[in-house]
Amino acid sequence: MKILLIEDDLSLAQGVESSLRRRGYQIESFLRGDHGLLAIRDLSADVIILDLNLPVLDGLEVLSQARAKGVTTPVLITTARDTIAQRIKGLDLGADDYLVKPFDMDELDARIRALYRRAHGRSNDELKYNDIQVLTSARQVYLKGEFIELSRREYDLLLLLLDNKAQVLTRRQLEESLYEDEPESNALEVHVHNLRKKLGKQLITTVRGVGYFVAA
Repeated sequence: MKILLIEDDLSLAQGVESSLRRRGYQIESFLRGDHGLLAIRDLSADVIILDLNLPVLDGLEVLSQARAKGVTTPVLITTARDTIAQRIKGLDLGADDYLVKPFDMDELDARIRALYRRAHGRSNDELKYNDIQVLTSARQVYLKGEFIELSRREYDLLLLLLDNKAQVLTRRQLEESLYEDEPESNALEVHVHNLRKKLGKQLITTVRGVGYFVAA
């Protein structure tokens, strides 16, 4: 999944960029509103993370101009200005969601995935891939209508791969997203093996020496 981040706080931008890359996202970041607006027009992003307090061109103006040009990419506004008026103005201009700083990276990740699912015609609670159905709020997985019991790690790995279909996620990206501490050397391979055994051998493709992906 490709993310466009427009954030003038360099330290915050670097932190968000680093965290999202570890979670398997592709990300481009810009510090100025005018540069970000050009990127919105020129780059094909799946989700835009837009700060309101930007130099040269304010975030609300960036959003307004982008929507006026017909850009329909989901936009998540982030700002320290936690006022109802700012939230309403941003949403009225076409923002899809709103997150107040400081925010938790797990929450940001969840909101990005929700926006992506919504934009691609899926409900926030359901994700379908061939014969696989995932009920995200209940963390339940079904194969051809039959409930399949997955461990927490297996479920998280499946969701990560499905949310990044056709994108090769490296071993390092997957391990940093799935494990709080350094995992055992073969932990990832075991979880991949278990998912293939439970959901089908063809589900996950191995790119030798690089990582894994699920076909689009």
